[in-house]
Amino acid sequence: MELRNEKFVIDNKECIGYISENTKYLLIQPVDEHDIEVLDNEVAEIEKNTDKQFSLIAFKIEDWNNELSPWEAPPAFGKKSFGSGAKDTLEFIESRLIPPIKEKYDFSDDVQVILGGYSLAGLFSLWSAYKSKTFSGIAAASSSVWFNGWEEFMNNNTPLSNTIYLSLGDTEEKTKNKVMSAVGNNIRKQEELLKNNNISTILEWNKGGHFSDSDIRVAKAFVWCIENILLNI
Repeated sequence: MELRNEKFVIDNKECIGYISENTKYLLIQPVDEHDIEVLDNEVAEIEKNTDKQFSLIAFKIEDWNNELSPWEAPPAFGKKSFGSGAKDTLEFIESRLIPPIKEKYDFSDDVQVILGGYSLAGLFSLWSAYKSKTFSGIAAASSSVWFNGWEEFMNNNTPLSNTIYLSLGDTEEKTKNKVMSAVGNNIRKQEELLKNNNISTILEWNKGGHFSDSDIRVAKAFVWCIENILLNI
């Protein structure tokens, strides 16, 4: 598959596109500097593991703890607390990113949109599944489900996306940080809740901690969604 790499700015946000002709799956990913460094490898991994036509649009997050956070929360580490900017980021994706992208590249109206990301971007993607019908699939890799208030939120809400991928590193819950050590129990509960809601889902355990192979993990998440959304078209 031929993918052309393009950089552009939408609404003051830096965007990186990997564009294919006849795109059937549009992958959307909020990224930071590290994600951008390994994005080429991530996309190559996706290409290697699916023969479906996809395009990926990544957009750069400037304030990670605010723009991807669904509500205000105290610091889990360090001194920087979490804001409540997720609703603005979701609104950007739905109203100001997807429509011009579809027009710019002549994507069909029935293109399957998959939102995904790593860590807090994974949690943002999960949260968006509960707030929007825009996304056919959610690719949440090593998502921050330890987040203060998340357990209560997932217990009391039902997702609007019906294909959701979950993963975690197998040592992520083995941390002395009391807040973050909840990540294992919460991800298991998340999977159970999704299955109870008849959502097509999987919980995949990867080798290593939180900072291992983020590009490979996100690629696996997107590929799983691409291959499993077919069941729900």
